[in-house]
Amino acid sequence: MRPEKQFLVDEVNAHLDKSEYVFLADFNRLSVSETAELRGLLAKQEAEFHVVKNNILKVASRARNIPVDEEVLEGPTAIVVGGPNPSEVAKVLIKFFKDKEKVEIKTGVLGDKALTRDEVEALSKLPSLEALRAQLLGLFNQPGTSLVRVLVAGPQSLLNVLQAKVTAEGGAE
Repeated sequence: MRPEKQFLVDEVNAHLDKSEYVFLADFNRLSVSETAELRGLLAKQEAEFHVVKNNILKVASRARNIPVDEEVLEGPTAIVVGGPNPSEVAKVLIKFFKDKEKVEIKTGVLGDKALTRDEVEALSKLPSLEALRAQLLGLFNQPGTSLVRVLVAGPQSLLNVLQAKVTAEGGAE
C-alpha cells in the first residue's frame, strides 16, 4: 500500500477508535455552512463528522472487522463517531437531516452489529441516558416502596378502626 493511502487508512482508524459506533451519512447536498452547523450540533454530544473516501473506509473497516455493507459505500460518505451516547448522536443526525431534507443516513454500526437506516432511526427514539437511568432507579426503588406500604397498611388500618370508634362514640354523646 502506498504511504499516502496508508496514512489515510490510519487516519480513518483513528476516528473509528473514538467510539463503539459509527454512522455513515450521505452529505452530497450539504453546503459548507450546513456542514459547520451539523459539526457544531454534534460537538455538543462530543461526536465528530468526518468526510472519508469510500475505498479508504472499506480498507479500514475490513481490517477492524466492522460490518459495513459495501453497497452503501457509493457516492460521498461521511462518518460520525465519538460521544458517549449513540442514541443522542442519532437523535441529532435524524433531526438535522429531517430539518434540512438534503441528506440521509446510509447505515450505522453499533458494536459489532450493522444497523439499517430504520434501526438508526429507532435508536434515535430511545430516551436519553439520564432518562434511562432515572427509570432504572425507579425500578430499583419500587419494591422497597411497595414493601413499606404493605408494612404500614396493618397499623394504619388499626388506627383507622380506632379513630372511627372514637368518632362514633364521640358522636353518640
